[in-house]
Amino acid sequence: MKLYRDFEDQAALDAEYNPGQSVPDAAARMADWPVRGARALERLRHQLDIRYGPTLAEYLNVFPAGPGSPVHVFVHGGYWRRFSARDFAWVAEPLVATGVTAVIVNYALCPTVSLTEIVRQTRAAIAWCHLEIGRFGGDPARLTLSGHSAGGHLVGMALATDWQGQYGLPNDLVAGAMAVSGLFDLRPFPYTYLQPALQLTTAEVLALSPIDLEPTSSCPLEIVVGGAESAEFRRQSRSFSDRWQALGADCRHGEIPNANHFTALDALFTDDSPLLQRLLAYADG
Repeated sequence: MKLYRDFEDQAALDAEYNPGQSVPDAAARMADWPVRGARALERLRHQLDIRYGPTLAEYLNVFPAGPGSPVHVFVHGGYWRRFSARDFAWVAEPLVATGVTAVIVNYALCPTVSLTEIVRQTRAAIAWCHLEIGRFGGDPARLTLSGHSAGGHLVGMALATDWQGQYGLPNDLVAGAMAVSGLFDLRPFPYTYLQPALQLTTAEVLALSPIDLEPTSSCPLEIVVGGAESAEFRRQSRSFSDRWQALGADCRHGEIPNANHFTALDALFTDDSPLLQRLLAYADG
């Protein structure tokens, strides 16, 4: 009996969906993210722990770049069950250096909350940015969005949000977005090592898989993945792009040569990154 696609057992699925095991230096790279985040906090002007919702986990960190600056919102990964906004403060450095106000979103983690709640929190954070980032000098009309891994999934969910109907906000509140090494079809995860933490229900798998939803935003979406990532990670990005393109979305799919699941994020957030330059250009139309 097949669990998902041609996969017949958990071991085969885990081999595809556990980059922490398949990338030799994965543990060292993940351990380095909080270290780099702490160093960035020492160097950058910032305002931390700004509440966008009622629970303690619902906060974001803002790194201002000056009055009228474009805004970039980053949603971190960690398979919805680890890391915090502070761990990724380092992504703000190349943004602020180019005159972009950076916003790093924090959200509660599984299994303390459900994935449904994480999606709600992410949407609330983006809504807050549209309404409130002007207080920190950012221009909400020039807001771009990115996410890595689980954060890429949350980017997909953000672009499938009925902003007008649910929040009273324009559906085009995001000017451009990028999902890096994202996860867009949740069907395999109940059969993987992640299920004890995620506790996904059948209803959530169907409701929270961006590949099954329709885009509500007309903004350009870049869907990128490392060329050295597993076949399933690469297929997820390609299939999602194909699906949304068929629905009329402005999607572009690409692979980052030789990048694995962790170095793909570095490929975006460097000072001379062509990916970052392309993404930020959407803020100016």
